[in-house]
Amino acid sequence: MDAQGRGRAGDNNVDPADQWVFDPDTGNYELRLDPGQAAARSSDRTAAGRRARKRDAEVGDTDTRPLPTQRGRRDESDADGDGERPAGGRAARRAAAARTATAAEAGPAGRRKRKPKKSGKKRALHWTAGVVGFVLVAGCGAAYYIYQELDGNISKVDVGVENDAVSEGPVNLLIIGTDSRSGKGNGGYGDAGSVGHADTTILMHISKDRTNATALSIPRDMITDIPNCPTKQKDGSKKTIPAESQVRFNTSLGQEGRDPGCTWRTVEKMTGLKINHFMMADFNAVKELSTAVDGVEVCAAKDLNDPKSHLKLKAGRHTVKGEQALAFVRTRHAIGFGSDLDRIKMQQQFLSSLIRKLKSSAFSSPGKLYDVSQAATKALTVDTGIGTAGKLLDFGNDLKKVDIDKITFATVPVLDNPKDPATVILNKTAADPLFAMVRADHTLAKGKKGKGKKSAPVKKAPPEAVRVDVTNGGGPIGSAQETVDWLQNTKAAKLSTNAGNAPAKLAATRLEYAPNQADQAATLADWMGLPKSALKKSGQNAGDRQPMKLVLGKDFKAPGSPIEAPTETPDGVQNVNADDKNVCAK
Repeated sequence: MDAQGRGRAGDNNVDPADQWVFDPDTGNYELRLDPGQAAARSSDRTAAGRRARKRDAEVGDTDTRPLPTQRGRRDESDADGDGERPAGGRAARRAAAARTATAAEAGPAGRRKRKPKKSGKKRALHWTAGVVGFVLVAGCGAAYYIYQELDGNISKVDVGVENDAVSEGPVNLLIIGTDSRSGKGNGGYGDAGSVGHADTTILMHISKDRTNATALSIPRDMITDIPNCPTKQKDGSKKTIPAESQVRFNTSLGQEGRDPGCTWRTVEKMTGLKINHFMMADFNAVKELSTAVDGVEVCAAKDLNDPKSHLKLKAGRHTVKGEQALAFVRTRHAIGFGSDLDRIKMQQQFLSSLIRKLKSSAFSSPGKLYDVSQAATKALTVDTGIGTAGKLLDFGNDLKKVDIDKITFATVPVLDNPKDPATVILNKTAADPLFAMVRADHTLAKGKKGKGKKSAPVKKAPPEAVRVDVTNGGGPIGSAQETVDWLQNTKAAKLSTNAGNAPAKLAATRLEYAPNQADQAATLADWMGLPKSALKKSGQNAGDRQPMKLVLGKDFKAPGSPIEAPTETPDGVQNVNADDKNVCAK
């Protein structure tokens, strides 16, 4: 859509990119459309210029080397494609646009009033998918006049759930990177016969107050259960793909005809989190988006040479884009133990750097905005709830408040699978409290350290010293015996005993202990995920063989499932902050 489509049929030399004028007071580009305008006051222009220069000086970039000047963009051709360009160059045209826009706001009496300025929701679009997912919180934007073009870029899948684009509570966005070989330029990647599996999967949780976000990477080779999955076929009919138990997570997509809704339902079952939307992309997302932002800075702690992904990097910092960027996020054989878990760390480093690039300098011009918007939407497949540019606009504007230092990447904790060394299994001891933490909307981002002296932590007793009687005071039937079995077989606490039902029902689980049992209580509380409010210390020391008393209340669900969500990242959970610039691949 060109200027003629916006009420300027008589102006054939208007460059759409130059209809956008930078407002130094808001830090945004604003669309100026009125044709009749007078000159702005010199003093206003001078002050605005000073503010703009000051702001530009304060903006940083993770890449300290100069970036190539953007050429061949929309600003280097005219709006109508007739080969002519307005005289005076781009700087002159932009200055003229700024002057005429100011005059339009104070135009002479009798002129038809300007329409009210579009709201903030009409000034920027925010998208995400696979790697593109983090464009949402990084602030990608595009002009209203390319809505229809962007709508045509977006693919969508009806997964049987159509949530509103914007919700008042926390938001859970499922980001899927598929290894499908279909699509332009993808023939040399992935498995030759792949139907497109969930090769990279990230569950991004944005807090209710939009102050923080947690991005959980789910290992593709993790053994899990896939529930029944209703799908919509191309002919409009519906088909339910049967459930499967103990299979690789990545087969939740593509295998047996499963669509992204199957991955959606698998993640919900695994984490207990209700997903709002999904976005999916293929290999091209990394190549095109990294090129659109003029490259992403990455770091290697050693020389990297992976013949499988074709990545070759000397130790140090590099700016990668296109094929090299894709090689970086696909590599695993040249780092760590050569596992998919090591590759996840590479992807997290890349995404963190991409977010910083998008926040800092990727949108230095309307032309750059256009490039990134095109790259993002062309890479997208989304659910119908956000299946238009307008819905994506609303969705992105709702999430854009999250600061970089409040975005944390973490990997769902797993253990080696004793039955198959090529796969892993969920580490429930670490994963359950992690999922509970996210469900409770607790941030993984580390806040500022509090001042003041902290009490020394209580030394924990070894498992063989933990002596406890367990009674059921409101938990599910059989909870006492189930807990004792768990303590003895999983935690080696052989001195635990089933003491039957408690004399009274309790709303909350309670652990009663004597002062000289504090070390035992600390161990048991850590195992059970008990909050401080659940610990009741008596006034007298206990005898050597006197047990603690654990009463399972109505809040008890299962042994190993925390009673209360932790507020600190559980031990054993790999995580990195998106604002950490010192992460290097090893």
